[in-house]
Amino acid sequence: MAKKHGRKDRGGKGAGASGSGGSAPLRELLRVPAGERVDLSAYDASGTPGGPGDKAAGVAAAAALAPRLAGLQERLYAASTAGDRRRVLLVLQGMDTSGKGGTVKHVIGHFNPSGCRIRAFKAPTEEERGHPFLWRITKALPLPGEIGIFDRSHYEDVLIARVRELAPRTELDGRYGRINDFERSLADDGVTVVKVFLHLSYEEQRSRLLERLDNPEKHWKFNVGDIEERGMWPAYQEAYGIALERCTTDGAPWFLVPADRKWYRNWAVSTLLLEHLEALDPAYPPGDFDVEESRRRLLAT
Repeated sequence: MAKKHGRKDRGGKGAGASGSGGSAPLRELLRVPAGERVDLSAYDASGTPGGPGDKAAGVAAAAALAPRLAGLQERLYAASTAGDRRRVLLVLQGMDTSGKGGTVKHVIGHFNPSGCRIRAFKAPTEEERGHPFLWRITKALPLPGEIGIFDRSHYEDVLIARVRELAPRTELDGRYGRINDFERSLADDGVTVVKVFLHLSYEEQRSRLLERLDNPEKHWKFNVGDIEERGMWPAYQEAYGIALERCTTDGAPWFLVPADRKWYRNWAVSTLLLEHLEALDPAYPPGDFDVEESRRRLLAT
């Protein structure tokens, strides 16, 4: 992982799944260790673990993944028509400006949008507040053969809820276990959950917020509340650390992706998806008809 000490992450471990053989899969390099305390300050948000050497190479490598990702998506969808219930859910979490929306836009560029189910979770509605916190998440899950993408997720209920003290601490502590049980049930039902924490530095967030202020065309993306939220940075870092520690499991681990460099972020998330889809290895189902007889009849028309 991209820990600050050592600095071995800057292009020194090969290109992960993007090409060179013999290097460790990216999902091993970026996986949050289970059972260990997570101190986000120990991880370099500008690192490029397992990645290409520079921006130009990274952009090219990400583009090169597109045909492989598109092919695997088509196979996953095709397999569902024959009863294969498997699907993929990409969960994106991170501080404001970490690039959740940008990652969604980039990832969708690799896929056929008709096979994707995208949901951005905002503050819960009045109806949603009347149900258990996982209710709205369950309604948004991908169907068999689909790739689902969550921009924020059920983890908001142990993040902002913890920082803003929106629920009693005893209730919050119980939610981690319910989340683990929920994600275990998803895995049992054929859902591959890929949870990505986009790790942004405090300095880079300031820079990105200033960019929005300096460009009138980006004013719509700025919210004065972002400044107040930024003032609670230490509390959010602690809340994320706790969530990553308590909810990294064998069936649904967290992956920490350094997000200061947008090109690396895009390449890394695309590569993580590729590795998980390749592990699923979906197959086109065989036809349930006589190919030659159908050919003969078609040619006779």
